[in-house]
Amino acid sequence: MASCDYCGTTILFGGVKDEGLRFCKEKCREEGFYLKVAQQLPADVVQSQMREIHQGACPRCGGDGPVDVQTFHTIWSVLYFTSWNSRPEVCCRRCGVKIRIRSLFSCGLLGWWGFPWGVLGTPIQLTRNFVGLFSGPRPEHPSAELENIVRVDLAQQFVEARQLQEAEKAAAVRATEDEMFLIEEPAE
Repeated sequence: MASCDYCGTTILFGGVKDEGLRFCKEKCREEGFYLKVAQQLPADVVQSQMREIHQGACPRCGGDGPVDVQTFHTIWSVLYFTSWNSRPEVCCRRCGVKIRIRSLFSCGLLGWWGFPWGVLGTPIQLTRNFVGLFSGPRPEHPSAELENIVRVDLAQQFVEARQLQEAEKAAAVRATEDEMFLIEEPAE
């Protein structure tokens, strides 16, 4: 079964392909540009940032780590419409358990009300959340999902810094050109 090269979601049907990569939706394809940049980042920079996040404080609660990617799953349905989603969240294990418990209740209450996908998808999402309560990333070392998120985040920062440099350079060139071609009007 295929999975999204950006977010790791399992792709059951379709998906979006772009230059040998496969994505679950258009948004992931757009973000996939950063995957190409991320693959060129030095490994030591990525490892350093990953260790800092993994051993740092939880971004949700501020508590002690280890911090890693916790994925929770949701589903809700109304008659013939069903929406299901899996979302990764960078947080500590404690926050991940809280999010999964909320997702279990949400799926249990809102998932069943659509036919046929609500009835079929709800047990899947409930099981995924339940299994996630007792499994998940190992606290000893960062997961591959955390490495992917760190790589993409560093790539985004790199691209934004590069764009800012180019914008500043272009503004400096325009200012220089404006100074060179200023025509002073003669005083009367």
